[in-house]
Amino acid sequence: MYDLIIIGAGPAGLTAAIYAARKKLNTLVLAKDVGGQAALSWEVENYLGYNLISGAELVMKFREHVEKFGVDFKEGTEATSLKPVDSPAKTDYSFEVSAGDEMFQAKTVIVASGKTPRRLNVPGEKEFAGKGIAYCATCDAPLFQGKDVAVVGGGNAALDAAFQLTKIANKIYLVNVNKGLDGDEVTREKVKKSDKVEILNNTETVEIKGEKFVSAIVVKGKEEREIPVQGIFVEIGSVPAVEFLRGLVELNESNEIKVSNRNETSVPGIFAAGDCTNVLEKQIIIAAGEGAKAALSAYSYLVRRK
Repeated sequence: MYDLIIIGAGPAGLTAAIYAARKKLNTLVLAKDVGGQAALSWEVENYLGYNLISGAELVMKFREHVEKFGVDFKEGTEATSLKPVDSPAKTDYSFEVSAGDEMFQAKTVIVASGKTPRRLNVPGEKEFAGKGIAYCATCDAPLFQGKDVAVVGGGNAALDAAFQLTKIANKIYLVNVNKGLDGDEVTREKVKKSDKVEILNNTETVEIKGEKFVSAIVVKGKEEREIPVQGIFVEIGSVPAVEFLRGLVELNESNEIKVSNRNETSVPGIFAAGDCTNVLEKQIIIAAGEGAKAALSAYSYLVRRK
């Protein structure tokens, strides 16, 4: 049995792993992928110590740091359930985490599962997913060299995607359902200055068309319009990846895990950190700090339990 299982390997989970290792906790990290949303960031300009670094490079440095501590790591493994196991006295719990056909036990758990991309839920989206529709500009933008594309969204993720694509695509339509763009002012200004970007505010995506691959996006502002494009990047935010623990810990109205200032959930022994929680502002540096706090809180819990 492990002292601690960390579910997720984004900035929160990786930082928690470092702090757990320094406390000599027998720790396992379960991760579908390493880096989470941070790995998908094109340029990171607000992480202390780096004036400019790509998300992929920053995550690589995180991973190298964790690996120096020899933490058990199971990559490509997604948690599917988490349940408590009664102690003989029923005064505290251990936990079982299922991941595919495997099951792991630990005295404590840190949930750092992050978020997953939100879908448009319009006609054509399911049919053309992976056939012109993408949810990660950092991953897929190079496939659209010289093509006309649409980016759906108006926040930081959409702005980041549009800015990346100015260096790759021929034309970018930024489709924003709100009356104005949100996100960081610096990135917003970069996008607005590009003569490749056409910003469509107060505009809703209503359909995606194509045959074998995407050929057009249908949008509705003052009037409905069909725009020929060969690619569509959906960047409308994300939702907490917490389905595997629904009904176990308390969530808020946004399905984020409610945590105390010590990263405690409503279940003793289960802690949470990062974008899957109700902590304000979803930033890499904040997630890393929350991961550190969660690991220290788990350590304190184990010490008290002994």
